[in-house]
Amino acid sequence: MTSRLDVEVATRRGDFELAAALSASGGTTVVFGPSGSGKTTLLRALAGLERAEGRITVDGEAWLDSAAGVDLPPHRRAVGYVFQHANLLPHLDVSGNLRYGARRASGSGPAWDEVIDWLGLGPLVERPVDGLSGGERQRVALGRALLRRPRLLLFDEPLSALDEPARRTMAPLLARVSSRFGMPLVLVTHSLDEAVQLGDRMVWLDEGRVRAAGPLADVVAGADFLRWRGDDAGVVVAAMVAEHVDSDWLTRLAGPWGDLWVRRQDRPVGSEVRMRILARDVSLALEHEAGSTLLNQISMRVTAVEESAAGQVLVRLVGDGGARTGEPPPAPLVARITTRSARRLELGPGRPIWARVKAVAVSS
Repeated sequence: MTSRLDVEVATRRGDFELAAALSASGGTTVVFGPSGSGKTTLLRALAGLERAEGRITVDGEAWLDSAAGVDLPPHRRAVGYVFQHANLLPHLDVSGNLRYGARRASGSGPAWDEVIDWLGLGPLVERPVDGLSGGERQRVALGRALLRRPRLLLFDEPLSALDEPARRTMAPLLARVSSRFGMPLVLVTHSLDEAVQLGDRMVWLDEGRVRAAGPLADVVAGADFLRWRGDDAGVVVAAMVAEHVDSDWLTRLAGPWGDLWVRRQDRPVGSEVRMRILARDVSLALEHEAGSTLLNQISMRVTAVEESAAGQVLVRLVGDGGARTGEPPPAPLVARITTRSARRLELGPGRPIWARVKAVAVSS
């Protein structure tokens, strides 16, 4: 059974004030924003570690209801909390840390053997924690949180302290934990690449206020978010790995607009991948160019032309992906071009256009 989380909280610390709301039913909600925007404060309020006013409910049960005088202490909130640096108990070995979580279990949930096997912790259980690598420490911290059998999982920058090999191991686990164990996950990050890789929904937080919330692809493609990201503006594309061409170090994806060639992906054929296509990496042309070095030339049409920076516009595009799938594309493609180029191509809503995307520019 999937738990439902509903939150509307406010808190003040000195001159900083947080006022935020979010709802989630399973899946991973990413709280994204710059440093100092209130992300960790929101997470601590959910855990009961930060005093707040408002209302927090899980499956209708109030953990916080200021109007009714309800404010459960942290130990009475069925929360699994994984910190940036794991925060393992140094006087206990791995087994002791895991059992510390199991002793505080509330209700039904994953069993010991299931957690140990899924996280690959078997070889580590008798080891002292001070000899673990950063990635091993985070897997133990996740195991301890799961063995508490929480109704809500909280993660505070869980990948930021890890090296690249450890990130590659930990990220797929975080991406699957909610669907595997049926509990909502709220994850704080300041990295948009991590948000895209891990999140189903996004809460964009800035200066203590929610600027946008909803499905991740929708928030990232929103006009305000695109303007805020500036040169890093782009869209999120969900696609399926269709083929690897090892001789060329390329992967062919089946995406919402047809085939998309990208750099070789370390994922099996048939698996889903999310890609970020930056607006600065999309060029436009009136005709398909047969002799081009570009592998991705996509037939699209313009839906909107929006002012961007001085002398630049953002051009929103849609393709014919819905014709094959029965559904519209999950997000528009966006190109950032000069105002002069938009005028020369006579761009406007409904205009047929070819979008060109370099294979080496698409990031996962």
